[in-house]
Amino acid sequence: MTEDEAAIRQVVETWMTASRKGDLETVLGLMTEDVVFMVPGKEPFGKEAFAAASRGMGETKIDGVSDIVELNVLGDWAYIRNRIEMAATPPGGEPVRRSGYTLTLLKKEADGRWRVARDANLLAG
Repeated sequence: MTEDEAAIRQVVETWMTASRKGDLETVLGLMTEDVVFMVPGKEPFGKEAFAAASRGMGETKIDGVSDIVELNVLGDWAYIRNRIEMAATPPGGEPVRRSGYTLTLLKKEADGRWRVARDANLLAG
């Protein structure tokens, strides 16, 4: 495993851990400023909309696992194909479970850190 591959795997692990802890600021720090997310049934959206939606979830607990199926580094860009299983549990409610694949493009920025630049999330209930 190369240093870049290890760093990208760490981005995914940090994202998952921060999501479990409700640490939105850490998650936002793992994104480029011009990040674009694509999910079924919605127009593509960026970092501000992601943050607003996350804040709108209130005390909902997020848990999940990510399995990187494919990872390729192409210079200062890389892509990963993940299999994700997650659950979002609102306070006093039942968990909403989703699973499926994502295709994520990451960019190595000027500070040497890898960040999510584009993400196509195909999780289904």
